[in-house]
Amino acid sequence: MTLPTRKTEDWRWADLSGLDALAAASPANDAVPDVGRWWLDIAGPRLLFVDGRFVAGLSDPQGIAVAAEHGLPGHPLGDIAATQATTGIALSVTKGTDFIQVVHVATGGASHLSNRIDLADSAHASMIETHLGAGWSNATTAITLARGSRLMRTVRVVKDAGAHTEFTRVDVAEAASYTGTALVIGCDSARIETNARLLGVGAYAQADGVLLGRGEQNLDAFSRFDHLMPGGTSKQVWRMVADDRATTSFAGRVAVARDAQKTDAVQSVKALLLARSATANAKPELEIFADDVKCAHGATVGELNRDALFYLESRGIPPVEAKALLTESFIADALAGIGEDAARDAVTADAVAWLRGAK
Repeated sequence: MTLPTRKTEDWRWADLSGLDALAAASPANDAVPDVGRWWLDIAGPRLLFVDGRFVAGLSDPQGIAVAAEHGLPGHPLGDIAATQATTGIALSVTKGTDFIQVVHVATGGASHLSNRIDLADSAHASMIETHLGAGWSNATTAITLARGSRLMRTVRVVKDAGAHTEFTRVDVAEAASYTGTALVIGCDSARIETNARLLGVGAYAQADGVLLGRGEQNLDAFSRFDHLMPGGTSKQVWRMVADDRATTSFAGRVAVARDAQKTDAVQSVKALLLARSATANAKPELEIFADDVKCAHGATVGELNRDALFYLESRGIPPVEAKALLTESFIADALAGIGEDAARDAVTADAVAWLRGAK
């Protein structure tokens, strides 16, 4: 495998050092794990993948095709998926569809998935993808949104160990809308990357996320939003919490082309350190060639407000609970973009369980 090093600026905080060893290991996959509690009580297609293979007997695809979609060549993670992925989801929506649930389980070794999602004019879809287990899971997703279409997508990484890497490329046409939300709480290292290209007048793209790290975890997110036509709107809200000796990082770039007048772009990055030994990195960037735009970005790194903690504790709330309440409030706005109530409640519950120290 050819992987970037930290000498490459866009990968300076990514920890890819353990991927070769994980790729050389063998998956356990002697039995399909029980994933019942990870399905949301919502009608619609359900797809289960274990170690990169589709488990038809425990899935209900309801017309969604399963096939490798050749990755996203030209990107390090996409090149790997293009040569090694043997399966993935191939979703084509012409009108609308029920809520889609996808669960990926890695039992060890490396599993690669190559996905493609296409929405026709004015079509709409909502989905949640959940990554569980150990080993290295690598997912690439190519998304094409035609005029007036709308996709809401949630990714939650709640693995026990190992690594997770993910690259999503979204092409957004005129008046189309993409909203993506990511939660990463459970693997030794993670790299979540999004490239949104606003190709039509009035296109909208949003990519929010929450990184929660403890122990020695290294969780990294990177995004690039390319505004190429007038009237586009983009929004990015990222919240990071690091405890112990964990490292959480976000780098985001908004590039506004010369023809992309009337662009409205916002980046908000905030990090919370629960221990002085933890690390948070933030690097928001704006690259603007148009002269009639409204673009803003901001990044802050801090600790919990001691006065607020004292106030809660003085009202009889135990210190651990007080810290969890304040931290839950801190990450809430990054999860607010999840449109399906049941999905938002489930993802929030995962985050709250982490904040209270549960696995």
